[in-house]
Amino acid sequence: MTGPNDVPTPARRRDARRNRELLIEAARAVFTEQGLHAPIDVIARRAGIGNATLYRHFPTRAALVDAVFHDLLTGTMTAGEEARAVDDAWAGLTGYLETVFAGLAADRGTNDLMTTHLDGVESLQAVHAHNRRTVELLLGRGRDQGTVRADVTPEDVLFALAALGRTVPALTSAAGPDAWRRPLTLLLDGLRATPATGPLPSPVLTAAQLNDTLQGLGPQN
Repeated sequence: MTGPNDVPTPARRRDARRNRELLIEAARAVFTEQGLHAPIDVIARRAGIGNATLYRHFPTRAALVDAVFHDLLTGTMTAGEEARAVDDAWAGLTGYLETVFAGLAADRGTNDLMTTHLDGVESLQAVHAHNRRTVELLLGRGRDQGTVRADVTPEDVLFALAALGRTVPALTSAAGPDAWRRPLTLLLDGLRATPATGPLPSPVLTAAQLNDTLQGLGPQN
């Protein structure tokens, strides 16, 4: 029999690491399917582990979210750094936002994470601050280079991105995985200092697909 102060054996440490990995893997799958507010007991069942074990590893939902999405958030900041290093600010801005939106389209968990507020996720707070600074720097350089309109603010852009980004899962479900490219292009064209050139990306949203998208944004049964 072991006491509460006993040092864990190597086997117990391996079991603990394995349980943590199973929980992160299950949470990633469930968050992708159902979003960040999926029931915790669903995650535990998917991992084949009891709720008590889950809470020993992750006392809060925020701690679990942080573990699941840490690499993704780090990757978003890396994409921001790469965009800042591009000489052409407009190319840096468009490339960065396309990378962000591709992530938003990938799964509901990522979309929830990046477009809504969730307390306690430390890496998320850092990435939001980094994201704002990236947008601010690229807009400022774009104005200096004559490619971004003079009156747009970072808050204008971040609000529009959050609003559009929130629709992405419903939009791609209704109209296809690349359907976000067309509205993002329209949004970016509104930031230009000069009129846009070139055609909008396909596909064109049909009336039925718009209806399906709007239904996808509403309360789910």
